[in-house]
Amino acid sequence: MKNKFNIKRKYIDLKLVLLLAGFYALFDLVLMAKTAYMLAFGRQRMSSFSWSQFLVDNLLFDYIIVVSFMTLIAISTKRFLRKNYSWTKIISIHILFSLLIGIVIRLVVDLYDIMIGKATFTEYDFEKSLYGFMYVIDLNFLIYFAMVFIIYTYYYVKEVKKAEKKQGKLEAQLVNTRMKMLSSQLQPHFLFNTLNSIAVLTDIDAKKAKDTIADLSDFLREILYDNDSNRIPLEKELRILEFYLNIIKIRFSDHLRIAKEIDYSLQSKLVPALLLQPILENSIKHGYDFNHTDLEIHVKIYAEGKTLIIKVENNGAPATVSHGLLLKRGMGLSNINDRLGNLYGNDYFFEVRNKANGKGVETMIKIPIEN
Repeated sequence: MKNKFNIKRKYIDLKLVLLLAGFYALFDLVLMAKTAYMLAFGRQRMSSFSWSQFLVDNLLFDYIIVVSFMTLIAISTKRFLRKNYSWTKIISIHILFSLLIGIVIRLVVDLYDIMIGKATFTEYDFEKSLYGFMYVIDLNFLIYFAMVFIIYTYYYVKEVKKAEKKQGKLEAQLVNTRMKMLSSQLQPHFLFNTLNSIAVLTDIDAKKAKDTIADLSDFLREILYDNDSNRIPLEKELRILEFYLNIIKIRFSDHLRIAKEIDYSLQSKLVPALLLQPILENSIKHGYDFNHTDLEIHVKIYAEGKTLIIKVENNGAPATVSHGLLLKRGMGLSNINDRLGNLYGNDYFFEVRNKANGKGVETMIKIPIEN
């Protein structure tokens, strides 16, 4: 029962159905007001006019048929939009449907007349029925496309609101990422270790000390001020990473070696902002243990067809839990996964796993190549 309800909700938008029903109810009210005026003040009196028959024809048949038919059109339109049909094909289909709705109404009315005895199958007048169809074909056409316009406007507004909500969520996540990064990097032990390293370097290598101060300043400036977009060129993302790695190398000295294998033809391609730093940080943080005091990190970025692949691996301590549990435990990894999902839907791959040879952990990300 629950599955049937979910299927109905997937294909039938109740708000849209009510909107279409309300629009056509308004049309019928205008029609009744017009008919009442013509009866009262028209030059030609319609002595054979019957309000009861008029209401049956316009409410019992016309209203129910039109609203039901347009509900099916709304469902079809949703499928058209999902499958990205060409506008030529969509318009052609709607023109055909605008004619079909008039035929359906005409057939139902004729069948009703036969059922109540107003006509018989032997006396059925096809030319009269065709005349009745042609008499209102222009009106049916205009009403149909007015309702189709409502359907497309409804879906368009809905998609715009959805996109705005998604963009707002992405921006909030990006700000949240920056603040988490800043919070983690500005912890007292980080600043103490970095500044202590700088202090030591001033006596040993003054130039290196100045370079480290510049790297720290540039890194903080990049994560705070210069990344207003959810996607930035890979070149800029690598520059931010370089500032971070220069600082980290000072802290870990000879116990950390980092190798990079980058396809620099991809530098102009867009990647999620602030993506590489938390991945490297996670690989370094969890790579060290009592049995792994010297760590090697290998960063590889390349393309396979239309897919950009980011691979970060270490030779450190293996992961003791699955990727799913790592996402639950680590806010940084969870944030990365959420951002990838919002940016690319289901068109991405992200996994942290032990290497096939059992010597270390690798992080693999696959995203569509974007210019």
